[in-house]
Amino acid sequence: MKKIEAIVRPHKLDDIKNKLEELGVYGMTISDVRGSGRQKGKTELYRGAEYQISLIPKIKLEITVPNELTENVIQAIQSAAYTGEIGDGKIFIIPVEETLRIRTGERGEKAV
Repeated sequence: MKKIEAIVRPHKLDDIKNKLEELGVYGMTISDVRGSGRQKGKTELYRGAEYQISLIPKIKLEITVPNELTENVIQAIQSAAYTGEIGDGKIFIIPVEETLRIRTGERGEKAV
């Protein structure tokens, strides 16, 4: 199994969820996060005064999938999140050693 973590633009969330549902992937954790990278923030104008926002709002998705679905999920997230501009985000793939469903005691892929 793999845990896929994706940091993406907030307005791309619905597109990503729709692509994942087409693959039969429904379980995910979504968090509001802030961060910086090559984008290095942005300048905003408020009441005539400029100010710098150094930590940009993003969405973090966490999805655990069987190994055979990993590449399809990665491609779905990448295609749905893509704008071609700096700040599109990142995808991280992490091996998962074990999963346990607390309610039933199921382990492994059955628990996902």
